[in-house]
Amino acid sequence: MTFRKMTLAFGLILAVSLALLAADISGTWTAAIDTQVGVQNYTYTFKVTGEKLTGKTKSQFGESEIAEGVVKGDDITFVENLNYEGMPLRIVYKGKISGDEIKFTRNVAEISDETFVAKRAKN
Repeated sequence: MTFRKMTLAFGLILAVSLALLAADISGTWTAAIDTQVGVQNYTYTFKVTGEKLTGKTKSQFGESEIAEGVVKGDDITFVENLNYEGMPLRIVYKGKISGDEIKFTRNVAEISDETFVAKRAKN
């Protein structure tokens, strides 16, 4: 086997291994977010297939499907399209997964950024 083929094989094995090590965040997560309108208690239901993230967000202001969800390694991004008092709000989430915690920053309607930690719900 030539050096080039060995390098290619090693790279392929490494890429597959990293994909398998991607964090499995499927399940229920909770968070209390300090916002401009007070504390919002959220429940997130995540389902990961490959790098695709689907699921739901739920708070006292409503429930919505997760859109544009992606999980790559320990990075997570998704969009919540919330209807708040008749006004559509696009909330963009970006986070870093670490075990049973996700450190998030979310941007609400390109107006404000909020940071918080979501934790895996204990069943």
